[in-house]
Amino acid sequence: MDKTGFRNMIDRRDFLRVSGVCAGCTLLPISTDNSLSKLFGLSGIARANEIDRETLREAEFYIKHEAREIECQLCPRKCLVGDKERGYCGVRENMDGKYYTLVYNNICSANVDPIEKKPFFHFLPGTYAFSIATAGCNLNCKFCQNWQISQFRPEQIKNFRMTVEDIASAATQYNCRSIAYTYSEPIIFYEYMRDCAIEGNKENVVSVMITAGYIEKEPLEKLLPHLAAVKIDLKSFREKYYDEICSGKLKPVLDSLVVIKESGKWLEIVYLMVPTLNDEPAEISNLCDWIMRELGPDVPVHFTRFHPQYLLKDLPPTPVESLETAYKIARDKGINYPYVGNVYGHYGEDTYCSGCGEAIIKRSGFRIDRNEIENGACKKCGRAIPGVWS
Repeated sequence: MDKTGFRNMIDRRDFLRVSGVCAGCTLLPISTDNSLSKLFGLSGIARANEIDRETLREAEFYIKHEAREIECQLCPRKCLVGDKERGYCGVRENMDGKYYTLVYNNICSANVDPIEKKPFFHFLPGTYAFSIATAGCNLNCKFCQNWQISQFRPEQIKNFRMTVEDIASAATQYNCRSIAYTYSEPIIFYEYMRDCAIEGNKENVVSVMITAGYIEKEPLEKLLPHLAAVKIDLKSFREKYYDEICSGKLKPVLDSLVVIKESGKWLEIVYLMVPTLNDEPAEISNLCDWIMRELGPDVPVHFTRFHPQYLLKDLPPTPVESLETAYKIARDKGINYPYVGNVYGHYGEDTYCSGCGEAIIKRSGFRIDRNEIENGACKKCGRAIPGVWS
């Protein structure tokens, strides 16, 4: 079965329920019909309103306290969780003093996506990623494009059981060069993501994490050896925005960016520009100064157009002029690879050589129209272009 056949198995009503939330970020929930089960040879379906107890795994990164209370050490929230309670993410539960992940092997979404949709522009361009997600998130962004899964507990939505072997097999079957952990927040299904990455690496299928970067240093450092690339959604460069709009903090995300960069893994940044909230030129300028100082000029930065959704429906889409202003600020500050996202056909979608200025990758949305990179370098002037090209 080809990729079109896979997409056609998605229930149309489920697709319509969540599609159109973002020009570049459509979510396709997995169908729970028997054809998909037969296709992947899966062992069963976890229905809505119940947890698949057979797939429970003890979570990692937590401390035991008295009276069966535990303290999660996975993300900066460090939730104190009493017996029979869950952490903020809603997918990790204290059961008699042991912490368990409820979403191991239980995905709520899968799709075959162009890698450009993540977006990665300097990582295996023109290839496909087998993209998966589970319920839950450790942030609550008021603009979330996939709130239908990120802000729900696993028993509130349909889930499908896929083992780590199933994921690697599906990626191979659909000729995907990578597995992408995306749509919701993969940090909250940390153990499953890591094990899928390990299994995928055995099959020469690499893994990429699409994340808000809200994670503690130790689990991040232990995860990175199994990944090939990370895309961080940097929400803002102000603590107030993280507090009021995302229910989180900025500093841990900045710390994660530095750890990823220092690890040598490929890194790209997306900055969703929300009108009146994080689109002031002064904030963009401060952000670019920090990137240049801490990460260097070669980390791609995508300034992406906001579309009203979830709890921010009263705001307009980002004016294209605001995105172009951010793009210019980044260029003027010395960032070599800024991009304009969610504006189809815009010149800011293309990659330009930092040496001769030639447009070396021409894009139309997620499609590659022309690629003038050969052996990792510009064909015209020979300048090496940072990225993972093969």
